[in-house]
Amino acid sequence: MHLVDTLRDVDASHLMKGVRVSFDHVGVRYPTGTQALDDVTLAVPDGQFTAIVGPSGCGKSTLLRLAAGLEKPTAGSVAVDTSSVGFVFQEATLLPWRTVRRNIGLLARLAKVPKTEREARVDAVIDAVGLGDFAGQLPRALSGGMRMRVSLARALVLRPDVMLLDEPFGALDELTRQDMQVELLRLYEQSRFTALFVTHSVAEAVLLAQRVVVMSPRPGRIAAVVDIDLPAARGPELRYDPRYVEHVAAVSALLQEVR
Repeated sequence: MHLVDTLRDVDASHLMKGVRVSFDHVGVRYPTGTQALDDVTLAVPDGQFTAIVGPSGCGKSTLLRLAAGLEKPTAGSVAVDTSSVGFVFQEATLLPWRTVRRNIGLLARLAKVPKTEREARVDAVIDAVGLGDFAGQLPRALSGGMRMRVSLARALVLRPDVMLLDEPFGALDELTRQDMQVELLRLYEQSRFTALFVTHSVAEAVLLAQRVVVMSPRPGRIAAVVDIDLPAARGPELRYDPRYVEHVAAVSALLQEVR
């Protein structure tokens, strides 16, 4: 799927200065009658890493699809102040017959990035995610963590202003998941894209994000927004910081309240 082609034309002229993504009283009701989201208002500043947590079925992934233009709201409006959006799905969604290199370069090719520039970008992101020794391998030869690295690299090759990540580490074992969290933090520090990250893990949300949005059960509403007062530069050692533990406890308590 090529998001550059699927993104709708958005009038972002009403966005507040410094806001990259905006949801304004957004509701989504499906033809079946299911109300997925109700009256969601959220402004995501440029360069901020925002995590979204909430019960299963509360519409977290729907928010990402709205931001990507893959769905339309039935009430309210969504504005994205860029056409440069990367999407990392729950599964790596790699083409099994294409090598790592050719999978990573696919979206850039569809976006008609000139060949010389495309190859330079692919080389850069392969190096950035540590896949230099696997560039010629097919996906079946890779571990789950490596496949997710390919998925991240494929999104990064477009140099997106906005990254939408839908539980990208949910299927990984705990150690690999922790490694990928650190890798994502490193890539974020390098690129400073605006990120919307959906996860079921409160610990993961607090480690990665500068702000955590807590959603209520369906129909999804924003129950709370928690600013994460932790150092900008983060690493695995942060998990042992008392302030980190306090934030995890606070967000977990909010989730219990809205169940």
